Amino acid sequence: MIYMSGNQLRQKFLDFFASKNHLILPSYSLVPENDPTLLMIGAGMAPFKPFFTGKLKPPHPRISTSQKCVRTGDIENVGRTARHHTFFEMLGNFSFGDYFKREAITWAWEFITVHLEIPVEKLWVTTYPTDDEAFEIWEKEIGVSPSRIIKMEDNFWEIGPGPCGPCSEIYVDLGEERGCGSPDCAIGCDCDRYLEIWNLVFTQFDRDEEGNYKPLEKKNIDTGAGLERIASVLQNKKSNFETDLLFPIIEYAASISGVGYGNSSNSDVSMKVIADHARSMTVMISDGILPSNEGRGYVLRRIIRRAIRHGRLLGIEKTFLVNAVDVVVNMFAEPYPELQQKKEYIRKVVQLEEERFQATLAQGIELLNKHIKELEQNNQKILSGASAFKLYDTFGFPWELTAEILSEYGMELDKLSFDQAMNEQRERARAARQENERVSIPDLTGLETENLVYNTKTEKASVIRMWKGGQLVDEAHDGEEASVIFDATAFYAEGGGQVGDSGLVEGPLGKMSITSAKKLPNGTIYHIGYIEEGIIKVGDTVKLAVDTGRRIATARNHTATHLLHSAMKNVLGSHVNQAGSSVGPDRLRFDFSHFTPVTDEQLLEIEEYVNNIIFESIPVNIMEVSQDEAKKIGATALFGEKYGEIVRVVCVDECSKELCGGTHVANTAEIGLFKIISESGVASGVRRIEAVTGRGAINYLNNREKLLIDAADAIKTRPEEIVSRVESLLNNVKELELSLNESNAKLAKIEVQKLFDTLQVVNGVQVITGVVSSGDMDSLRAAADLVRDKFECGVVVLAAASGSDKVNFVAMATKQAVAKGIHSGNIVKEAAKVAGGGGGGRPDMAQAGGKNPSAINQALSAAFDVITNQIK
Repeated sequence: MIYMSGNQLRQKFLDFFASKNHLILPSYSLVPENDPTLLMIGAGMAPFKPFFTGKLKPPHPRISTSQKCVRTGDIENVGRTARHHTFFEMLGNFSFGDYFKREAITWAWEFITVHLEIPVEKLWVTTYPTDDEAFEIWEKEIGVSPSRIIKMEDNFWEIGPGPCGPCSEIYVDLGEERGCGSPDCAIGCDCDRYLEIWNLVFTQFDRDEEGNYKPLEKKNIDTGAGLERIASVLQNKKSNFETDLLFPIIEYAASISGVGYGNSSNSDVSMKVIADHARSMTVMISDGILPSNEGRGYVLRRIIRRAIRHGRLLGIEKTFLVNAVDVVVNMFAEPYPELQQKKEYIRKVVQLEEERFQATLAQGIELLNKHIKELEQNNQKILSGASAFKLYDTFGFPWELTAEILSEYGMELDKLSFDQAMNEQRERARAARQENERVSIPDLTGLETENLVYNTKTEKASVIRMWKGGQLVDEAHDGEEASVIFDATAFYAEGGGQVGDSGLVEGPLGKMSITSAKKLPNGTIYHIGYIEEGIIKVGDTVKLAVDTGRRIATARNHTATHLLHSAMKNVLGSHVNQAGSSVGPDRLRFDFSHFTPVTDEQLLEIEEYVNNIIFESIPVNIMEVSQDEAKKIGATALFGEKYGEIVRVVCVDECSKELCGGTHVANTAEIGLFKIISESGVASGVRRIEAVTGRGAINYLNNREKLLIDAADAIKTRPEEIVSRVESLLNNVKELELSLNESNAKLAKIEVQKLFDTLQVVNGVQVITGVVSSGDMDSLRAAADLVRDKFECGVVVLAAASGSDKVNFVAMATKQAVAKGIHSGNIVKEAAKVAGGGGGGRPDMAQAGGKNPSAINQALSAAFDVITNQIK
């Protein structure tokens, strides 16, 4: 058995399967593409689901990856066991209808025993009880003793209907010293002696809705091998956390806390949690996920806050996770260079989230500790959901964190009542999920995608597939919506933030309006639209007419987006990176990493930068090169894009070099003009700029000019004098407001004096109720203040109509009156009821509103009755 670092092991695996004619693909993003059924990628095979089902043809029949994965189902066990993680890497080799059991088993054994040199005598194998084929290969071809091949009933992989099949696992015996000591200790024991390091899934059946299993025509291989697990074996570590894939972060946590690793089981757990969660948060943010209260963002926020809390348990009071980012980036700079490129952005996101939570964590824990003490004093074990919801609502405490802390005291959360308190938030989340409709991909088995052509000059094509609502059809009729694949197309498919082309398709018997073009996961372009007239059939030869005006307008905005990106880096700093975009014919939207609003001066500087490039009439060059060559010339990759070995680079002199598959102008002068129309914040650490170009910019400026002319006409001046005229008018308004306020004050004093003519004394309490002319609440309160200030012991209730459908009430009482039983809140509550409204407040002051001004006198009469009953 040879020692390997985690990075060496990962590369060794990929090189091995490259030698077996596998296409080596980079890890997919943690954010699933075209699969709303998944929150995040949690298995190596997840990005390849359409290939396993046979609906789509893969780019190669053999693929191998080291896939980034995040799972949080067992987050409470992270740090408490040797191998539970939120983030991990899954080594995988996949066959889509190519090789099967013999090759998969042989290569797995070769890699483990020859290339990793793990001794054969330490290895055990499991199979499914009825999988005689796999058993025979292990025994007769590999030479594993039948006594070391264990048949296990749970060695069958399936998730509902669809492809499924038996599994075969490889275990390594780590020795008796790692076991539980039981004489019955064997494969399947919960102790750490027998470690599963490889799982071969043989998807050979298709399960239908009734539970019947039919053999698949094309059988597949799905291998999963945990990078961290195998590293722990090769590095002879008792847990994954002690490998070089995690331990440097533990060392950082130990140094920052002053607590040695191995000093106690509790502190070790906290350090392991920090190590695991630091990796997760860094990679999640790098893949475009930001902290929020829903979906993936909530998972990220929970991970960050859980790590912060364990830092507090270690005695770390200051922010510390932001520097853990540096440790993670240094560890993974080789396999994931994008982490280094986005390091400052990741640090800033973590810093903001950490500072936000640190500010409230102490208060939240203090409140929870009070609840725990109360429960202990009352010999209770369950915290109410209402209390937990207050922690969540006020202090941002995830309920899972509350439950975890409670469990440390042998207590639990009343989750049912918590869920009831959270009902409103759950409804919002459910509504958001409903908006994210599932992508319906029909069964495209037999579609030869290699011969499909995308060429902007294509004018004629044949309809080769058509579907409605996810079901393949042979034809679509007038008024029906449908999706279509042609053998050749001129329509650009939505991607990289750019909208798909639209246009018209004309066949021998009908016309179809194309509203958008999109791509399937394998790159096949399909077209969405509706039949304008007649019939479109599979097999029809049709004429394609792309809306060129719309495409050119979109191209202007797309090239301008690249220039905008460059301008922002130049003006705001190199930390600026794209965090999303939307490019259409009408405008462009660019989301970017930045942590303060962009000033007006900076926006003008950005505009000037872009327009100068436009006015210089610089050619836009597009080249196709290898990824390595693209890196050498300094090209940057855009957010959310997937790139092959050969990439398309869009260059604008030395101003901008970006990998991009979108449509662009041939020269910057074609953009015409660039104008920013808005800048705003959209998430923590993410800002948004919207802009227009070409005719859109001219229309925008013309509309603004018209508004200026109309405004000038309204105030009877010329556009160039509008500022001075508005300033003069504002000064006049201020003078009039001062005069009006003085008049209102005098009027209020007169009205107040008249109110004292209605003064009544009830059991030693002075009482005034009346109507005043001040309709707004502020004036009403001011009038009531004037009355109350003249009382020794009294209460005043005033009402004022505000328009024809609103009435305001205010009640105020002196301290002496309150001592005698007066409660202003109850007084106005009853008065407002009479006027069709409601309200309330403190004993000394309260206000309310009603909808029926005609009932003012009855309402004041009711208020007087309440006062009479209150006085002791």
